[in-house]
Amino acid sequence: MPNTLILLFHPDLSQSKANVALAEAAASLPGVEIVDMHAAYPAGITLERDGAVEARRLMAADRLVLQFPVRWYSTPPLLKAWQDAVLTRMFYIAYEAEGRALEGRPLMVAATAGNTAEAYRPGGRNLFPFSALFAPLQATAHRCGLAWAEPFVVYRADKLEPAELKLAAAGYAAALAGLMATPTRSAGEAA
Repeated sequence: MPNTLILLFHPDLSQSKANVALAEAAASLPGVEIVDMHAAYPAGITLERDGAVEARRLMAADRLVLQFPVRWYSTPPLLKAWQDAVLTRMFYIAYEAEGRALEGRPLMVAATAGNTAEAYRPGGRNLFPFSALFAPLQATAHRCGLAWAEPFVVYRADKLEPAELKLAAAGYAAALAGLMATPTRSAGEAA
């Protein structure tokens, strides 16, 4: 069974009904591993101390998902620190042994947002669509040779009624199942 690794970057899961519901739905799927990165790295993450462990974790996965709440149009600080520590190691320091081995794997972003979908468009309250806000992540995926998958976004995440939350979680499970059904290509295969 292909392994789908979900790295969950929520600063305080006890305060997030939406991210917990998404993680629970994902955990119900076979071949899914979820890592609560804030629980794993409460003091932060560094290249020197944690880079090798995280590189091995990534290389063991067939598919990668970054799950997080969008705050002030960006990713949580720990996700950026993870990129700096792990991707720098894999793609600049140990490319032949690590980075090259990761190339070709799909990367999906799963994000929660507090506002409505209409707010994330030109002229909307937040001015930009998520395709623009996620451009740095998409550029990172491109630079690392990862296949960018359609992001999954839950809007009004902190305002959803239980039935809406259940529907969002089911949608996430379906999106993950679709990702898992997508063939991956290994390093060295033609793009």
